[in-house]
Amino acid sequence: MSIVAATWLVRLVGLYLLLGILFAIPFVVQWVGNMDPNAKEGSPGFRILISPGVIALWPLLLRRRLRGIHQPPEEKNAHRIAAGDAAGETP
Repeated sequence: MSIVAATWLVRLVGLYLLLGILFAIPFVVQWVGNMDPNAKEGSPGFRILISPGVIALWPLLLRRRLRGIHQPPEEKNAHRIAAGDAAGETP
């Protein structure tokens, strides 16, 4: 890898992290409670713990925010599929 390519790669990663930090500040202070009702009463320690993940995954969280999704995604695994949902759905 050339020096120029390495320099641009470092710049792009730095820009990604900077945008993640700028997104994380309002997200952990206010928006996380809107997206997950269980996180609404989260302590400052909880908000510090989720900050690195928010910084890393900011594009996904921003997309959820812009789409207006206010509930956490429901896990879909083999056990849930085999059991069906609460409405009596069978696999």
